[in-house]
Amino acid sequence: MIQFNQVSKRYPGGYEALNQVSFQIKRGEMAFLTGHSGAGKTTLLRLIALIERASQGQIVVNGQHLGRLPNSGIPYVRRGIGVIFQEHRLLFDRTIFDNVALPLVIAGYRHQDIRRRVRAALDKVGLLEKERSYPITLSGGQQQRVGIARAVVNKPPLLLADEPTGNLDPDLSREIMQLFLDFNQVGVTVLIASHALGLIKSLQRRVLVLESGKLIADQ
Repeated sequence: MIQFNQVSKRYPGGYEALNQVSFQIKRGEMAFLTGHSGAGKTTLLRLIALIERASQGQIVVNGQHLGRLPNSGIPYVRRGIGVIFQEHRLLFDRTIFDNVALPLVIAGYRHQDIRRRVRAALDKVGLLEKERSYPITLSGGQQQRVGIARAVVNKPPLLLADEPTGNLDPDLSREIMQLFLDFNQVGVTVLIASHALGLIKSLQRRVLVLESGKLIADQ
């Protein structure tokens, strides 16, 4: 599902965010990515999601060599990837339903299909009764759930999450992680960047550790 082969990422000015990183995540696997702030976790996720391009090395996602992909092909690859951000990135002038529906509207789904998929996604994260509400009326944990529903509404085979529990208390963090476990149990490949070492350890999944842009452990 995800393969990195000697991948490096340098930014203008010479800063090297990733240095010769290699690993492979199998289809249906759930893994965590951890390391200090600035270790390269977010950059790695952005490379997979084609928000950034690698400076060196080869990345293969779902059988697609990203380095060979023209810019015109990026939207098609992204349809197979759900991305959850720590800061939610919700549209506060739109309802919860409309926020979750946005990827489907962009992809050109029919109205009937959009309604069915959005309601199913909201039900999965326990927010179906909030579909007509606005994000400002929700708690931080509920807003994160809306972000997860939006990421999975088109049933992507791959989920990426960047510090999805970073602003939540321990109980809410466990609830959010359980949602990722639930998706993984039905075959979705999941990669989560997180500082929550205690929570990660309790879940007993594979952990990739970055330090100053290098992969120093794969446990």
